[in-house]
Amino acid sequence: MDPRTRPDLAARVAQAAAAALKAHGYVCAVEVLLALTWLSPRHLQSWREGQIPCLEDGIQTASKRVTQALHLLDAWARAADLEPTPGSYVARNVARDPLRFSRSGSEERELLYRTHWVSKDLPAAKRARTLAKADRPPEIIVVAARHADWVCQRCSKVGGDLLTMATEGTTCLDCAGLGELVFLAAGNTKLTRRARAHSARTAVVVRWSQSRKRNERIGVLVEAEALAKAEASLET
Repeated sequence: MDPRTRPDLAARVAQAAAAALKAHGYVCAVEVLLALTWLSPRHLQSWREGQIPCLEDGIQTASKRVTQALHLLDAWARAADLEPTPGSYVARNVARDPLRFSRSGSEERELLYRTHWVSKDLPAAKRARTLAKADRPPEIIVVAARHADWVCQRCSKVGGDLLTMATEGTTCLDCAGLGELVFLAAGNTKLTRRARAHSARTAVVVRWSQSRKRNERIGVLVEAEALAKAEASLET
């Protein structure tokens, strides 16, 4: 490592790590990389949705600097006497495919990425809640189709109102294992919360906003029986 760049990078990593620890109760490599602006939220989302093979394919800096940052984070966390726990990272899809961080796939490098560091001073119950939150699988995302002529890359069916993004590309809900779910539009927070609580499978439905240049939530998919239970509970 260039001795002229180490102090500056060490300070930046320490600042990012301390901020993440304060905000979330734990710190991990992903949070630090985001704070360093080497990883964009867009590339992070693409990785979580399984659209890129590994996280390093979305990191916008040299591999050598990423290695430096990973080791600096590890050293900072150990000096702060934080407790390491390997995190669980799975894709935002029905299969919950395990996500890979590094191009090499080496066990040592993967562990540097996936370790969650949490304060030993936290009460046991709060520490358990913090780590459970960090390990919570991301919500499955379903997209409102922008064009009618899209093609499912698994069954070759053309069109449909909703689709998902898998490793193969655009996928229909039937092929994604979500075909039996029903759509519940956003607007009734209590009904949505209860329907999601009753449903073993759920997905968030988003639609691209041309004016805001981003996907916006328009509702959820839930099991029909769960929606019926939620509606009945609001009538009593």
